[in-house]
Amino acid sequence: MSKLPPHYQFIDLSDYGRKPARKIARALQDTSVTPVQVTSWFILSGILAITCMLMQYNIAAAFFLILKSVLDAADGELSRVKNKPSYIGRYYDSIADIILNFLFLITLWHITGDSLWHVGLAFVGIQLQGTLYNYYYVILRENVAGDTTSRVFENQAPVAMEGESQRTVNLFYRIYDTLYIVFDKTIYFIDKDAINSAPFPRWFMTLLSTFGLGFQLLLMAVMLSTGLEHYIIPFFIAYSSLILVFVAIRRWVL
Repeated sequence: MSKLPPHYQFIDLSDYGRKPARKIARALQDTSVTPVQVTSWFILSGILAITCMLMQYNIAAAFFLILKSVLDAADGELSRVKNKPSYIGRYYDSIADIILNFLFLITLWHITGDSLWHVGLAFVGIQLQGTLYNYYYVILRENVAGDTTSRVFENQAPVAMEGESQRTVNLFYRIYDTLYIVFDKTIYFIDKDAINSAPFPRWFMTLLSTFGLGFQLLLMAVMLSTGLEHYIIPFFIAYSSLILVFVAIRRWVL
């Protein structure tokens, strides 16, 4: 099930794992496996990618990064086919993503000897890229009556869905908010008027999807597997300059 009505669906370059994710979800639909368990599987895949990087098995590391991206899509697909949306699952997924992103970069620092300052800049850049993409994507979904699990403004813990504990939702929300609030507020400050925009065109969302986590992991995987691991951190620092380009297009072109 798409997060957008057919007329607004676009080619999401970060979502290449969607088809295998749907196959995984269908295979697990009538089992006792939960979406949260699938999220735990992608955490394991990320840890295996880190282990392979440390051992200089870069092809294997690239494989586990791509597998992580596929499983990252599979947990949401399983939630939809089982008709069990979950705020706990949504926050658990995002918390796992940001922690793994940091660990990926720290691992690259360890094996390349790059500066910790560069690691910090790359981490901030990667998170701001993903936040801008998610910000515009969630705005689009809200404007065209798409999926509503994610919210444009995460100002307070949502009311727990059926089957969820409100206390647990509150806990996961607080962790999520602590980890993401700086990035969310930064992007909102840069383009606070985006919420009032007409639905973004498909070409714009396709270009912006290169900021999605799946595409970021794909770039890491390609660079690892081709012996370019020393260029990953500098690349993401430089690539972050396009944030202002996309905001400028949204504000003055669209």
